[in-house]
Amino acid sequence: MPNKAFLEITNVCNLSCSFCHGTKREGRFMTTDEFTLAATRLRPFADYLYYHLLGEPLLHPQLGCFLDIAADLGFQSILTTNGTLLHEKKHTLLQARSLRKVSISLHCYEANSLGIALDDYLSECFAFCKDLSEQGSIAVMRLWNNGGADSLNEKILEKMHRAFPGEWKQLHSGFMLKEKAFLEWGDLFEWPDMDAPDFGAKHSCYGLRDQVGVLCDGTVVPCCLDAEGDINLGSIFETDIQAILHAPRAVAIRRAFEQRNVSEPLCRRCGYASVKRK
Repeated sequence: MPNKAFLEITNVCNLSCSFCHGTKREGRFMTTDEFTLAATRLRPFADYLYYHLLGEPLLHPQLGCFLDIAADLGFQSILTTNGTLLHEKKHTLLQARSLRKVSISLHCYEANSLGIALDDYLSECFAFCKDLSEQGSIAVMRLWNNGGADSLNEKILEKMHRAFPGEWKQLHSGFMLKEKAFLEWGDLFEWPDMDAPDFGAKHSCYGLRDQVGVLCDGTVVPCCLDAEGDINLGSIFETDIQAILHAPRAVAIRRAFEQRNVSEPLCRRCGYASVKRK
């Protein structure tokens, strides 16, 4: 059963990154009642709660309330953000009781005209990561190491070395900059899309085995990359998650992943799986 739940509190974002799938869905913010219902129903199946599939979680005006609800339910909360709103929401995050980790996608800078200087953007991100790590939560900064802008990466790494001096410990996924603060590399990939090429059936996924996703309208999907809800397994607002995960379609998807014989058309067109397979 899944141990990670991706609960999209909004599909609205303040950026438009070239590497992000985006969505044709109507912009929506989950209400407090909806979040409470969804999180309560997800709790028996997941210890770790993520606050996105698409969208920028820091845009949600009730984020602090949601973090409190998650803490009361016993979740460990993990947020992924582009970092542009940290100056507004850093106190909310630093005061949260359930916050285990925050990941900042620094590669968003290369994909947008942010209207702010790189130094100012990075200074805010670096300062937040230091504060978060020093209070015991995990701070992660992420960059593309395959498919990203090398010249920008060099500038960011130079400034990061100044902010986090000393020898960095090399890890499989990147570097430990200091205790609880990390740089992680990632490969640029194409999101699954029904119009994408069919990459074939011989791959697997953690969907419905290690994770489950819920879009901001309550639609349950197998993984964190189903941006349009193409694999609609039901509504968590209407049906208990146990019934959804044990329904025939969900069971068939899970078994197909276990057998490395993917049948869902969207999953056969997943660029992330294609990159990992290589």
